[in-house]
Amino acid sequence: MNVYALVGSSGTGKSYQAMNLAQEKNIEFVIDDGLMIFENKVIGGRSAKRENSRMAAVKRALFLDLKHRREIQSILKKNWNKSLLIIGTSERMVDLIAENLELGGIDQKVFIEEISSPEDIRRAKNHRASEGMHIIPVPTFQIKEDFSGYFLNPLRVLRRFGKGERVSEKSVVRPTFSYLGDYRISNQVIRDLVLFASFKIIGVEKVWNIEVENTPNGLVIKFTINIVFGNPIRAISERVQEQVREEIEYMTSFNIVEIKVFVKNLIIPEE
Repeated sequence: MNVYALVGSSGTGKSYQAMNLAQEKNIEFVIDDGLMIFENKVIGGRSAKRENSRMAAVKRALFLDLKHRREIQSILKKNWNKSLLIIGTSERMVDLIAENLELGGIDQKVFIEEISSPEDIRRAKNHRASEGMHIIPVPTFQIKEDFSGYFLNPLRVLRRFGKGERVSEKSVVRPTFSYLGDYRISNQVIRDLVLFASFKIIGVEKVWNIEVENTPNGLVIKFTINIVFGNPIRAISERVQEQVREEIEYMTSFNIVEIKVFVKNLIIPEE
């Protein structure tokens, strides 16, 4: 396996640049903060950004947990003829990751100063210091479950390659241990969004009894609707489900595990 490393101090924009470097060097796999990424999809691992302390985050990123390490090693063994990019804050860190995963060393190290301008690095550091933002090089929907309720916003970047263009998407998250605090949205806000989304569907007369359950994997939402007589019940219910899911995921980036819609009454319009 050809092993590369991207090295730069914390907050210098390494993860932001990772996909560009991977595309340039035809690198298939990326390891970033405990996650194994392949073709913009998380295929293994657990992000260090979800740990409750900086010490736990460091241990996660270095694959010191046996179960975590073996999971990633299993993926690597099945793809030993591919290439890998390790992202780290120092040469020591990327060397330790390569050692712990038994990769046999790093073939080439790239430093953030070689691929980012001083202005880009300064801007990235300011964002990290003032807003606690961290960019993971995968689209939002790919890691929504792992980061349910921790997103700040998705970031779409248009890159020009020769005569063509390519859009890459990164996900902006705030670490659990950030001094700026956790990202939380109250259940009342979710209920308001359910109401807002449901009434976008023609035929919905009333929305009530909204229940919001927070689970480790995301939200379970249950609510009851009244439908105006003459409208197709099943079609209206499915459209309400879709609209609620779309609205909440777009507005909050929470992962939606399940949406249950109960139809209680058919309302006959008054003449």
